[in-house]
Amino acid sequence: MRIPGWAFLIGMIVLMFATVLCGFGAFSLARSFAGDLSRSGMDVAFGFDQFLEAQPTITPSPLPPTPTTTATIDPNITPTATPVTPTPTITPTLDPLAAYTWDDPRRVNVLLVGIDQREGIADEGYYLTDTIMVASIDPVRETVGILSIPRDLWVQIPGFTYGRINTANQLGEQSAYPGGGLALLERTIQENLGISIDNYVMINFRVFTSLVELVAPNGAEVCPTVEINDPDYPDAGFGTIPVYFPAGCQRLQAEQLLQYARTRATEGSDFDRARRQQEVILSLRNEVLSAGGVINFLTAIPQLWTELSANYKTDFSLEEILSLATLAQSIDTADIHTGSIDNLYVNLSTNTSGEQVLIPRYGAIRTLIQQVFEPTEELSLEELRERALAEGDVSIVVFNNTTVTGLAGLTRDWLTAQGIVVANVGNTSAPDGAATTIRMYGTSNRIWTARYLAALMGLPSERVQPGADGLTVEDIAVVVGTDVQALVSGASLPTATPGS
Repeated sequence: MRIPGWAFLIGMIVLMFATVLCGFGAFSLARSFAGDLSRSGMDVAFGFDQFLEAQPTITPSPLPPTPTTTATIDPNITPTATPVTPTPTITPTLDPLAAYTWDDPRRVNVLLVGIDQREGIADEGYYLTDTIMVASIDPVRETVGILSIPRDLWVQIPGFTYGRINTANQLGEQSAYPGGGLALLERTIQENLGISIDNYVMINFRVFTSLVELVAPNGAEVCPTVEINDPDYPDAGFGTIPVYFPAGCQRLQAEQLLQYARTRATEGSDFDRARRQQEVILSLRNEVLSAGGVINFLTAIPQLWTELSANYKTDFSLEEILSLATLAQSIDTADIHTGSIDNLYVNLSTNTSGEQVLIPRYGAIRTLIQQVFEPTEELSLEELRERALAEGDVSIVVFNNTTVTGLAGLTRDWLTAQGIVVANVGNTSAPDGAATTIRMYGTSNRIWTARYLAALMGLPSERVQPGADGLTVEDIAVVVGTDVQALVSGASLPTATPGS
């Protein structure tokens, strides 16, 4: 079987959309898979000159049978050796991306947008953006950051008044904004969040389900932490259908994955949904990286390209896509970072119409963007301490978020022994025993002090969070859970230089 070059290149384009949504990284497997195809007897041709012309198949004519003879050796004849010229080994060039190199060292920010475009429903094409993400690729550090932006974020839309960020695309289309609705959404993100957008990919949900059915015919695994029961999930028209997912790990098919990623029927509503969307993305990435996923994709390229052509929109050129593919190969899974603008980064409010909206906490959001797009390099405890000291005096308090009596005091004593000055201790109003966090309050944004405290206590960097609950007016609160007991009892003491 022969896969023509035009089909493979088109496949690269469509796979790029799936790769962007799946955290990047499937191209390296596509490359190795091409080699596997050749070694198994399948010819993979590349180049647009082969779009209309298939290579002919030549069947060799059978050779006549070799007659059987009996050799006679004359002992008086000295044999003369005849040199044999070895047949040269031809190694075919199978790399479709060899001619493409991403040589621009600048960061690339790609806007990823999902619209609620439903089949069989007449509309004017003025869509609200149901899903908004920004994927930021750093070619120098070889990292990817994926930031989810909630659709109800209340922002200033340039040229208009304040509104939900998911209305920017619709307003831009309705008003014939230069560049269209996506251009207005890009400008809105830049002026409110400080993120400049370089390229965009917009899809509707048909693209999502079609790609999932193709690369993950057996579905993908997700692990909801709580039961999800949504009796009012929107159907393909303007009605509703019930959807249900039990708590625990389970494998979902394409339509179920879409429902899982879109439903908001949990306590965290849109915030939980953003986390589930990122969970689905990373799960699908694992499926795409499997050999079966690539095989399924390659065999359906022509049909997929035709069927989905009206369901996505991008300003990437073919050359940019193929060049970006070469860059994506070098990005390790550990260097893909995710984050969501959730309840820690906004204040809940209502607009003049009485609708609930999310008011950005811009200082906290700036910290989140830095953590996702420019993750801090591995620093020693001493290096973190030096940066913390440079922030000046910081007021630190400790709160007990458990029912363990005296845990805040024990933590204060342990921190004091490490050279940390603790101003006060207290208890949370409703202890829930959650894992220990380091929370930053106010506008001081003492990020390095917070990170130093986290490293000192052996906490992962994601435990450093903005404080959004009004727990204290001090700069930083160490909110301790039961996980800190072994530490403060002396079972595990990190080596630290007193100070701070």
